[in-house]
Amino acid sequence: MRIPAAEASPAWQRQLSGAVRNPATLLKRLGLEPTHLPGANTGHVLFEVRVPEAYLSRIAPNTPNDPLLRQVLPLGEEALTPSGFVNDPLEEADHRPVKGLIHKYAGRVLLIASPTCAINCRYCFRRHFPYADNAPSRAQWQEALDYLRQDPSIHEAILSGGDPLAASDRQLAWLTGEIEAIPHIKRLRIHTRLPVVIPDRIDDALLAWLSTTRLQKVMVLHINHANEIDQTVVDACARLKKAGVTLLNQSVLLRGVNDNVAMLATLSERLFEAGVLPYYLHVLDPVQGAAHFDVPDIEARALVSELRNHLPGFLMPRLVREIPGEGSKTPL
Repeated sequence: MRIPAAEASPAWQRQLSGAVRNPATLLKRLGLEPTHLPGANTGHVLFEVRVPEAYLSRIAPNTPNDPLLRQVLPLGEEALTPSGFVNDPLEEADHRPVKGLIHKYAGRVLLIASPTCAINCRYCFRRHFPYADNAPSRAQWQEALDYLRQDPSIHEAILSGGDPLAASDRQLAWLTGEIEAIPHIKRLRIHTRLPVVIPDRIDDALLAWLSTTRLQKVMVLHINHANEIDQTVVDACARLKKAGVTLLNQSVLLRGVNDNVAMLATLSERLFEAGVLPYYLHVLDPVQGAAHFDVPDIEARALVSELRNHLPGFLMPRLVREIPGEGSKTPL
């Protein structure tokens, strides 16, 4: 596999390092009243704010309830401790046989390819994940790769994180090369939000290694609202499709972000216009700090039932919950 030559500072890395990481700065940039600051500071202490410029530019100024802002602005409610909301809602600690690897489902494993994200979504189910204990060095990756080599029932490797595309192309090219050398691995799946929050991430260096792998390539984006899809995102998706990548999207049903039929229908239509097929609509994983986003199951089912009256079947995401111990996502 071709490994791109190192670049001192690609545009996307500069944007990554220049992300807004201070609640006061975020509020000021968006023209919001300082009355929001105490709650934002409370949430920031629990899970730091991180918003790159490309995403910030899509948030409407002077609009406290903007659906994109709600996904990234820390709130005081994150300090509440409602019953049933826990640090590890999917019990992933029980499925980490080796460092940097999660094996929950038959036929596929998940690799923590990067411990960092380009953006800190307030509802993230891994906001408490022990990334420091699951960020292997290149030498330590051999244990995870040996795990894949020794289990011929595994046909798919899923790069996750954090966000796997926050890793350098040199590292990702190396890791993908190691994976594709395992004969029984057929597919490479990448779960990422970076093409959405920093579309410049889909550059020539990334496409160089991604387009040449023998593995079937699937990229699962994470878009919750149609306003997240601007022309730069559409262009990034076009470059990925040209490289032979199948594009899917998974959303999370979030109170105050996308919890109505019109928003969900517009999202599916906009995704398809960008060449992305709606895949999953997850109900919220009950992670500590995110209870204010919760939409009850009865309401979620009613929304999806009505959504079917507005969309063709191929644009309908599947409403699911991930239940620890189950062999797959559970349809609702």
